[in-house]
Order: sequence, then C-alpha cells, then structure tokens
Amino acid sequence: MMQRFQSTNSHALSVYTPMTKENQHFLQRFFAGVATQWLKLFVRWETLCLIIGFLLGRALILSDMSPFVLPFFATVFVLKRNGRLLAFISLLAGGMTVSLQQDVFVLIVVASFVILRPLTLRVFKIEMTKMLPYLVFFSGLGGRLLYDYFLSREWSWSSAMIGVTEGGLSFILTLIFLQSIPLLSINIRKKVLKNEEIICFIILLASVLTGTIGWHIHSISMEHVLSRYFVLMFAYVGGAAIGSSVGVVIGLILSLANVSSLYQMSLLGFSGLLGGLLKEGNKLGVSIGLIIGTLLIGLYGQGYDHLLSTTIDSLIAIGFFLLTPRVVAAKLATYIPGTKEYHTQQQQYLKKVRDVTANRVEQFSSLFQALSNSFSHEEEESDKEVDMFLSKVTEKTCQTCFRKEQCWVKNFDKTYDFMAQIMDETESQPVIQNPKLKNGWNKHCVKSDKVIQAIYEQQALYNEEIKLRQRVKESRRLVAEQLLGVSQVMGDFAKEIQREKNTHLQQEEQILLKFRDIGLDVENIDIFNLEEGAVDIEMTIPSDYYGECEKIIAPILSDILGETIIVQRKIDPSFTSGLCQVTLTSARAYEIDTGVAHTAKGGGWISGDNYSTFELGAGKFAVAISDGMGNGQRAFIESNETLKLLSKVLKSGIDETIAIKSINSILSLRSTEEIFSTLDLAMIDLQDAGAKFLKIGTNPSFVKRGNKVLMIEAGNLPMGIVPEFEVDVAREQLKAGDLLIMMSDGVFDGPKHVENKEAWIKRKIRELKTENPQDIADLLMEEVIRTRGGLIEDDMTVVVSKIKHHMPKWGAIPTYTKKDVVQKKAL
Repeated sequence: MMQRFQSTNSHALSVYTPMTKENQHFLQRFFAGVATQWLKLFVRWETLCLIIGFLLGRALILSDMSPFVLPFFATVFVLKRNGRLLAFISLLAGGMTVSLQQDVFVLIVVASFVILRPLTLRVFKIEMTKMLPYLVFFSGLGGRLLYDYFLSREWSWSSAMIGVTEGGLSFILTLIFLQSIPLLSINIRKKVLKNEEIICFIILLASVLTGTIGWHIHSISMEHVLSRYFVLMFAYVGGAAIGSSVGVVIGLILSLANVSSLYQMSLLGFSGLLGGLLKEGNKLGVSIGLIIGTLLIGLYGQGYDHLLSTTIDSLIAIGFFLLTPRVVAAKLATYIPGTKEYHTQQQQYLKKVRDVTANRVEQFSSLFQALSNSFSHEEEESDKEVDMFLSKVTEKTCQTCFRKEQCWVKNFDKTYDFMAQIMDETESQPVIQNPKLKNGWNKHCVKSDKVIQAIYEQQALYNEEIKLRQRVKESRRLVAEQLLGVSQVMGDFAKEIQREKNTHLQQEEQILLKFRDIGLDVENIDIFNLEEGAVDIEMTIPSDYYGECEKIIAPILSDILGETIIVQRKIDPSFTSGLCQVTLTSARAYEIDTGVAHTAKGGGWISGDNYSTFELGAGKFAVAISDGMGNGQRAFIESNETLKLLSKVLKSGIDETIAIKSINSILSLRSTEEIFSTLDLAMIDLQDAGAKFLKIGTNPSFVKRGNKVLMIEAGNLPMGIVPEFEVDVAREQLKAGDLLIMMSDGVFDGPKHVENKEAWIKRKIRELKTENPQDIADLLMEEVIRTRGGLIEDDMTVVVSKIKHHMPKWGAIPTYTKKDVVQKKAL
C-alpha cells in the first residue's frame, strides 16, 4: 500500500508541477503585458498633456496668482498644434476643482492670447517662438486686468501690480516651458541634454507638483509624498549636487504656493544632499538620507506635533521609491551629466559618430581610388594617328590626282606602306636616303617630290601633336598618382578614426595611488596609450613653477613604466584655476645632430644647392639636399621649390616613393624648358635607427662607422628629365655613433686631378679624427676647395648627421615601493 501510495503521489506531483510552472509563466506574461500597456498609455503625449494641464490649471502661488496657465497653453499652442484642445480642456478641468472664478480666469487669459496672436503676427514679422514670451506677458497682464474688473467693476493699482508680477512670471515660465515641454515626447531623439534643459525640466516638474497642494488621503499629503519621491530619484541617480538642487528648486516653488510650508525647501534640499552622499548604499542609503533629513528638519520646522505625519509621508515616498524599477532610474540617469549611464550613452554616441565619420572617409577613399584607376587607364595604341597624318597629306596631294583610284583603291596597301616609310625617312629633312625606297616611290607616284615635301611639312605639326598627347598622358598619370596617395592617406585616417580610445581606468588608478603614496599632489591622470615607444599621458597638477614635472614626475613614470618618459608639452597654470596641464610621451631611442657646410659658386650669395632637415609625425627624421640645374637665382628657385614640395607632401602622410614621383611629374610638366633638379633624401627612424635612401640624380652618400666607411648609392635620373621612372630605394641599418655624410655634386666632383673620387672621399672621411658633425662638414669642404687651389667652381653643400642614443636630461627615479606591475593592456 505504501509503495502504491508513493507511486501515485509521485505521478500526481510530476503532472502537477509543470502545470503550476506553466500557469506562473502565463500570469507573469499577462501582468507584464498589462503593465506595459498601462505604461504606454501613461507616457503618451495626450495623457501627459491632460495630467500636466489639469495640475497646472489648479496651481496657485501667493494665494491668488496663477502664472502657469497661459505659458503652458501658449507653448502647446505653438509647439504641439494637435494638443491645443486637450491643453485647454485640461486647464479648465483643473481650474474647476479650485473655484468657478479660476475657470473664468482661464477663459479670459486664453481668449486674450488667441485674440492678440494674429494681430501681433500681422504687425511684427518675427518668428513665433521668439515673440511668444512677450505675447504671453501682455496677454497675461490684459487678462488679469479684465478678470479683476469683471469681479470688482473697478480698476485699482493693486490689480495692476499683481498683473505685472504675474505677467513677468509668465514671461519667465514661457521661456522655461519652451525648453522643457518638448522633452516630454517619448519619441525624443535627443540623447544629450544641456544643463539649461535639465534645470527647466526640474522647474516644470516643481510647477506641476504645485497643483497637488491641498490633496490629502487620510492625512497623507500628496504634495509631500510626490516631492520627496522625486528628490529621492534624482539624488539616487545624480548624487548630492543634483539631489540638493532638485530639492531646493521644488521646495522653493512649493513654498511660494503655500508660505506655511517654507520649511519644506530646507527639508527637501537637506534630504537630497544626504541621500546623494549615501547613494553608494543604493536605494537603502538614499532612503536613510531622507529619513534623517525628515527627522531633523521636521522637528525644527513644526515640532513634535506634526513629526509623525511628515515621517509617514516620507515613508510612503520611500515605499514608492523602492518599488520603482531599476530600468526607470537607469533611463533617467542617461540624461544626467556625470553619471555612469550618461558617460556610457556619450561613449555610444561618440562611437556612432566616429563610425559614421570613418565610413564617410572610407567612401571618399574608395572614390579617390576609383578616380585614380580611371585616370591611370592606358589607352590602347592604334594606327589612328598615322592614318590621320596620311589623310591630311593626301588632301593636299592626291585629292586632285588622276591616279587617285589606281593608288588608293586598287593598290591601297602598297601606297600606304610607301608613305609610312617615307614618313620615317623624312623626319629631319625632305629627302629619301634609301635608294631602293626612292626608286620604288618614283615609279609608283607621278607626284613623288610633291608628296615627299608635303609629308615633311606635316611632320612638324604631327610631332607637336605627339608631344601634346604625351604631356596630357603624363598629366593623367600625375593626377592618378596624387589621387592614389590621397586615397591611401584617407584610408589610414579612417582606420585611425575607427580605432576606439582604449580605457585604462585600472592603470590610471594604480599610477595615481603610486604618486599619492610618494606624497606628490596630482589632480588627474588621463592615459591614452601605453604601448611601448608610444606612451601618451595627460596629467593635471596644481603647479609647475620649479619644473617638478620634468624633474620628478616624468622620472618616476619612467621607473613605473620601464621606459624613458619626457615632457612633450606643458600649459602653464591659468590665473583662475591655478592648475597646470602636462602631456608626457615616450622618449625617442635615437636623436640626430646635424652639421652643414654650404657655399655658392665663386663665393657668391645665391647657391643653386638647398638643404633641409625636418621631423615627420611618425617619429622619423628627414635629411634632404637638392641641386638645381646650373647656378644662380634660377637654380636656387628650382631646388628650393623641390624641397618645399617634398616637405609638404611627406608631412601629409603620403608614401615617400609616391611623393618623389609626384614631384618629378610636377617639375617635368611645370615648364617646357629643360629645368632639372636632383634630390638626395635620407629618412631615419628615430626608434630603431633604420634608414631609407632615395637618390634622384645624386652622388653616393657615406656612413662612417668607426674605421669603416660605407658607401650608399642608387641610380636614378634627375627629376624633370623623364616623366616616368621607378624610384630605387636603398636601405641601411644605422647604429648609434654612425656619421651619415651627404653631399652635392660640387663636393663629390670637386677634387681636381683625382680619378677615383669615391676612394678619395672615403680616405678623407676615414682620416678624420673628430666626430663633431659641424667640424666634419667644414673639413671636407676645406679639403675639396684646397684641391682646386682655393677656387670655388660650383655650388657646394655638405650635410653631416650623427646618430646617437637619446640621453634624457633626468634619469628614472626609483620609487622604492612595492612593485605593482602596471599592465599595459587596456581594459
């Protein structure tokens, strides 16, 4: 029996349990659906308009003034035209709950506004939103005077003063409602609110709560419950500052409506402050703040008699607060500056903007790529040019010949071949040098001499057309290369945009605690990058009058991060804040010292040689020498323009080979005259000392490493001679202590009676006893001039660069604290 009973119960349990769970899920879905529908109904614009209008219609301040009615109706009238009737009905309904006179006042002021509005629009051609506060002021003033005359049948100065005061308040409230009422729409797309909009919304909320004055449920004041509930919400979401501000604003407006409740401003403000300070304890901590504020201020304001009732009001507000879903608080927090939700919302917004911008840049990059491909498309070679040439010749010679049909119809191929060969033979003079061709042509054509002369004369025009087409082709190629370079730069820029800013919250906290343990006062640390060799940190310190950042903070960071950190930029403390902004970055592994010796032909002032040294944003150092063709002003202009173009193109981020090809095309297209210039470019990476050499029509460069001298050369014609060429790039791994020596042809070809110039230059460099770049440049220049008997027969330039390890001014300072490894990976 027991076994049977147990089996029966187990079967019943197995059947009953799923049914119970299914019923529970059904009930949960049912109540969730009902709650969602009620919430949607409650937050609809029509519902909110009815509730707000009803409460503002019954809101009074200073016993008999109602400055909320007309601003609300006027704002809805202008911004929400489909809600005009709802606003008017809700205001009438709210006024009816106060008195019949309040309804009459609502009718009078609304009628005054409706009558004055079209008249004002006819007179003043101004936007309605700008004119609305003034229209509300005069409508409210006129409505108040008419209302008082309707009641007392006389005018009085007191009525005028009340009307002016009420109109002024309506003027201000109109400005506030214009900012806050649009925020009530559930379809609002604006995710970031300005501080003015938040304050206006709080004032609107306090104005609406004024309409609840006088509502009691068994001695429970709805005014107190709702005001304290909203203070709890804002203190929980925004902290002490927001909570106390909301409490003061709501308490101030409520005290204007009921002067006896002036202590409520202190209670709400103090409770918001305490609740915000205790927000780390979540809802319970904020609730304790309200209880403490209620007990202290309530006891001070009304004594023991009303302490119990005001405490009950606070407990009911706390109950509503605890029942409020977290989703509501999280949604509200997205609009409050300073909250985590607001920061997350901002980051999402910025990420969206960044992605949209990156996509647009990528689209432009693709567009430039497509344009480059279209310009670089080579047209197929055809015989159309020769056909056009021969057709012009035949128009002058064969068109009226009696043998035209015999030559061009029956013997077309033979005639065409003859004239094509004659075209090649008569390129320089109107004479056929090939006897066989001459005899054959004389037998074939009865006007052989005339045709030969016509072909020769047409050659000049034909050659000009060929040159023009070649120049157009070169222009197309130049544009294609430029567009390709721009496309690559924009593509790299799009990748940089898409690379999100890494957050290093843990590392910032570790470094900040380290400085505080040492005893240094650091206000704030923002870490943007912790990759080795590319550290980027911004710090805010109280002052840097004695160079504390360079002498102490940067060396301590060098010890913490394990690499040398230096001060890149410093903004001196302002007079108002007294804070100093400092940017710290990784020190470069290498640095370059340069020395230059430079002279013009015959000791003149203007040299055709030019040189330039400049840093690029990617941690590279460029050294360039350009030699213009010839000497004097013209050569100086050519070489100077070449270096200017080179600097601007390289700093824009375009690859160096594309940059040099573009400059070559520009120089070849800029003038029809033969104007050439050479370019000797060395680009040195300051992190690993790797060097790339691009030599365009220049002499070899030399690297002195101890007692060894290396020669670096590459064969390219000077720029501007040929429109298209491939850049030969030489690479060399430099080391600390190396001396890079670059020179123009005036120095390299300068030694007189020297057959092997490379060996002579190497020997002179090897014999140098100094390692100072400037001394080396001066000595080499002096040696070359001596071989010429003191004569300077060409422009001469020597640039010497010494590669050496970067030695920071201040070494790392050991912290002698517990070594907490700072992880360099972003969170």
